[in-house]
Amino acid sequence: MPNTQSRRIALCGVLAALGVALLLAGSALGIGTYAAPMLTCFLLIPALNDYGPATALTQYAATALLGLLLVPDPELSLFYALALGPYPVVRVFLERLRRPVLRRAAKFAWFNLTVAALYALLLLVFAPPGLGAELFGGGVWYLAVLAGMINLAFWLCDRALAALTAAYRLRRRRRR
Repeated sequence: MPNTQSRRIALCGVLAALGVALLLAGSALGIGTYAAPMLTCFLLIPALNDYGPATALTQYAATALLGLLLVPDPELSLFYALALGPYPVVRVFLERLRRPVLRRAAKFAWFNLTVAALYALLLLVFAPPGLGAELFGGGVWYLAVLAGMINLAFWLCDRALAALTAAYRLRRRRRR
């Protein structure tokens, strides 16, 4: 079956809608602030592998925009829009770095910069009630533990993204 433009649009539209549904479910459950964006970023794998970075970024933009408009939790939707949504595409370019230490450092630097920008934007622009007290109420140790846990979750997300991408490519190769 040829990869036509209409097939590309249909795939990305369905995956974007599924991504928004995952973000809404994460918001409704109240525990998906970090898990829902991670699961949603995995939905970029088919578009990225079959059609390239431009199509994957278009799918990401549609999901992020709809998430920002429809998801009531600004932290969750911004976490996807700024930090984890574009990561599968960024990861493709970061994987080209030859030195593993430099590659890992670049991934963590990119993630931590986007998370810092996310929380600065949340605190200064959106200012959801209780977020400042939640983040700064526990002191420096609480922030350090939270940052460590978020970085551990990102590392696990990166490993899962690598494994799912390899599994997807293997399955596509077997079908052809």
